[in-house]
Amino acid sequence: MNSQRERFKVLGAGIFSLILVLGVARFAYTPLLPIMQQQAGLGLAEAGWLAALNYAGYLSGALIASLISDLVLKDRLYRIGLVVAIVSTAMMGLTTDPWVWMLSRFIAGLSSAAGMLLGTGLILNWLIRHNHRPELGIHFSGIGLGIAGCSVAVWLMGGALDWRDQWFVFTALACLLIVPALAWLPAPDTSPLTKSGAPMHDNPPSRLYLGLFMAAYFCAGFGYVISATFIVAIVDKLPGLQGQGALAFLAIGLAAAPACINWDFIARYIGELNALILAALLQIVGIVLPVAVGGLIPTLFGALLFGGTFIGMVSLVLTMAGRFYPTRPAKMMGKMTLSYGAAQIIGPAIVGWLATRLGNYSIGLYLAGGVMVVGTVLLAILKFVEKRDAAVALQPCLQN
Repeated sequence: MNSQRERFKVLGAGIFSLILVLGVARFAYTPLLPIMQQQAGLGLAEAGWLAALNYAGYLSGALIASLISDLVLKDRLYRIGLVVAIVSTAMMGLTTDPWVWMLSRFIAGLSSAAGMLLGTGLILNWLIRHNHRPELGIHFSGIGLGIAGCSVAVWLMGGALDWRDQWFVFTALACLLIVPALAWLPAPDTSPLTKSGAPMHDNPPSRLYLGLFMAAYFCAGFGYVISATFIVAIVDKLPGLQGQGALAFLAIGLAAAPACINWDFIARYIGELNALILAALLQIVGIVLPVAVGGLIPTLFGALLFGGTFIGMVSLVLTMAGRFYPTRPAKMMGKMTLSYGAAQIIGPAIVGWLATRLGNYSIGLYLAGGVMVVGTVLLAILKFVEKRDAAVALQPCLQN
């Protein structure tokens, strides 16, 4: 019982950290985007650049994570990152200076990487070391809870508080979230053995496998970022859906909260790569439904499909990366996220540029769906590479 209680505390630390660094520091920007455009003078292109800078910070954090092998240093940077998440949130409400907003979004991206990569790596290492199933579905529910929580918070505050005060409310919430996120994650154990005495070995993938995997994850990042950043603004501009963008964002969060747990179970039965392909196909439908079909019901259904798949793909990919490198899971997680993060810089900037010329963001959803199709094809090719690599690894055994 003590072992299970400790497991849930560690997973709880991860949930609260993700609500903080992604739900508050990152995703609060999405439902607050329309009110900042109305009240704070934020333009279409500027909104895209702020999102792009957030992912530039995230990418920088991923690069740092991919270069660090020391678990103690990762733990220290993870804890600093949570504090930075609070600071970046407060900065948004303190000024209307776009340069300060840009700095805020960049360091919020750094904090997101600390929670998402360093924190996730520390938690996966703890699970493997203590002989628990190395699945991250419960942990990643924090992202969906963060999205849903931000949507509800903005909806509740909408009539009473202006854009600045809403950022300050999120800052106060962040100060509460950091307490369990810091307190419930134990200091890392640097022993090369699990608690049962079994050695922990890394089993890196082939160069071709890693290259295709990173390319597919780039496509997933592009598909994700367009909807995650612009869905509220897109839906608010669709015929008959004015003011319904926040509802669509809430649907994304509600679907995302249990999604990772669901995809853990699906992956147990059909395999992780098959689960990734299925999630990608469903996500393509979810991305294009709001603009291809229109209307409130198809839009909400698309939001549920998107929310129920994008974070499942992240969870599956990072879990797979951690299993290749159980002694230093954040290393490959960081490499994978460099691809995901690069797409998240390029995507908002392209869509922001297109929006200034077309007057809306809707073309971005079609673009995101097309890139996701390419990523799905790459995942299908990866299945053949996996079989080839397994056959090559088996040859020395057969010769002996």
